[in-house]
Amino acid sequence: MTNLEIFLIGVSLAMDAFAVAICKGLALKKVTIKHTITVGTYFGIFQGIMPIIGFILGVSFQEIIIKIDHWVAFVLLSIIGINMIKDSLSNETETLDQNINFKTMFPLALATSIDALAIGITFAFLKVNVLKASLIITITTFLISIIGVIIGNKVGNKLEKKAETFGGITLVIIGLKILLEHLNVL
Repeated sequence: MTNLEIFLIGVSLAMDAFAVAICKGLALKKVTIKHTITVGTYFGIFQGIMPIIGFILGVSFQEIIIKIDHWVAFVLLSIIGINMIKDSLSNETETLDQNINFKTMFPLALATSIDALAIGITFAFLKVNVLKASLIITITTFLISIIGVIIGNKVGNKLEKKAETFGGITLVIIGLKILLEHLNVL
């Protein structure tokens, strides 16, 4: 597998993280370097670690992992998205969740990186240098996530509370898309 092919896989894997990073950017009143680096780091590291874990798990657990990865991503993204929608519809004058702490970012990064676990198993079958591939995936996701936060913030400053509804719906749609793709409906 070439570096270009691995890069393209990294871009594909980063699309879910990109969408969630846009949602995070929507929540931030003002984006700082700390925000972009933190979001990029969470998503980049998780996307980079998961192929290594998948590679290590290898063939023996392939069927189990492939059977549940889409359900885990669907459930996590849906719960987060539904909570965002619920919060946006409440009458409280609460702003979007601006937290970029572990409690907030861990489930987002985990949910968006589940597919990378299956890619790691594929890497084991193809005898890909998983460390090199994971580094490419990490850097690609990191950069794409930073761009997502910035784009989300530019739109979010204009949309205010509607942004949270949009972000929640986006997360639910991403979770549903992952589920339907793995169930071969899409």
